[in-house]
Amino acid sequence: MIFPLEQLVKFTDNIYEITVAANRRAYQMSMVKDPLIEENHDRVVSLAAKQLFKQEVTYRIAE
Repeated sequence: MIFPLEQLVKFTDNIYEITVAANRRAYQMSMVKDPLIEENHDRVVSLAAKQLFKQEVTYRIAE
């Protein structure tokens, strides 16, 4: 899978927030060695972004 650019273009919320969320999600997945990473040919950042855009994983801003 490639990075979901079409979903990024359609995204209307804060792009910085979702970028940071994708980075942190990718880090989480790599630390626990999620089997989805290998299925996705080691493209962990694009997998994390896909999960966020499809709302399979949610994020929140800590205050």
